[in-house]
Amino acid sequence: MKVVNTVFPSPEQFQEFFGAPDDGPFVMVNLLKFKEKAEYPDGSEPELSGREAYARYGAVVSGLVEALGGRIRYSGAVTGLLLGEVEEMWDAVALAEYPSLAAFQAMALSPEMHAIEHHRKAGLAGQLNIRTRPALGFESHGVHNDERLWKPEQANAVN
Repeated sequence: MKVVNTVFPSPEQFQEFFGAPDDGPFVMVNLLKFKEKAEYPDGSEPELSGREAYARYGAVVSGLVEALGGRIRYSGAVTGLLLGEVEEMWDAVALAEYPSLAAFQAMALSPEMHAIEHHRKAGLAGQLNIRTRPALGFESHGVHNDERLWKPEQANAVN
C-alpha cells in the first residue's frame, strides 16, 4: 500500500469525493503530519511550530463543524504503531463527524474556512483524510451501526 500525505486533494480526488452520492452522516478520519516549524508565506511567526499553527486552525474549524451540526469526536497525539509499517509516523489523529457531504462541502468552501486556511497550510506537512461510515459486523459485540451512532442521547438504549 502506497501512502502519500498531501495538504490539498488533487482535482481528481476532489471530483470523486464531492461527486459521490450524499448518503448522510459520516466521520472523517484525519491523520496529520506537522512541519517542525510553521511556514507562513510572509515569514511571520518564525518561532511557531507546525503543530501550534495547525492548532490555530483547529480552534476555529471545530466551531465551524459544530455550527453545521457536526462535532469533533476525538483528537489526540499518535504515540505508537502496533501493526503495519509507515516510513514516517503521523503526529496526530482527529475524528470529525459531519451530518452530510453537502454540509462538509459548504464548510470547506466557506469564507470562514478560507480565512483560516493559511494556518493549516503553514502547519501541515501533509495529511490523509479518510471518509468513513458505520460498517456491519460488530452488532454481536454491543456496537450498533444505526442512526443511534449519531444521537448520543440514545446510545444506551436497549434494542
